[in-house]
Amino acid sequence: MSDNIVLCGVGGQGTILASKLLAASAMDRGLSVKTAETIGMSQRGGSVFSHVRIGDGATSPLIGRGRADLIIAFEPAEAARQLAFLRPGGTVIVSNRAIVPASALVGGPTYELEAIMAYLREQVEHLVVVDAEAAERELGSAKCLNVVLLGAAVRSGALQLTSEDVAHAIKKLVPERFQELNARALAWA
Repeated sequence: MSDNIVLCGVGGQGTILASKLLAASAMDRGLSVKTAETIGMSQRGGSVFSHVRIGDGATSPLIGRGRADLIIAFEPAEAARQLAFLRPGGTVIVSNRAIVPASALVGGPTYELEAIMAYLREQVEHLVVVDAEAAERELGSAKCLNVVLLGAAVRSGALQLTSEDVAHAIKKLVPERFQELNARALAWA
């Protein structure tokens, strides 16, 4: 069994940390892991995406179009951009919080959140929408949305990892002062 996972968002959302948590979780279970990431203009709010391949079937770190079992999207438009990677019947976990690009604020194409969400609902058979505002309000921080999304992915059944696997990786990779917050984020539903 192998998992092909695409994580996508914009710079500063914790996409890279989430991919590292998935990779560490899998390696701790003795599974083969391959990762690749594109961070480009992430420091300026640009697109960020990672490919994580878990299991013996992965020979390359990159996932081909139509081959991802799971997309974890920190931002709706980024989910739509990466949708070509999703295999038929795959799962998308997406935050409902839009991060409007600067181009839309200065006269470029407008950002139509409702249209993007409608498109995702139409195209994706297994779509889980995470209420980012509710998570932030209840957890007291927007900084742990990445772990909220990982928890939703685990609960969806689309991963061969458990909450305990991810919790163990959090203890290894996240500074101690943020571990309690991230443990609550992992369990948030």
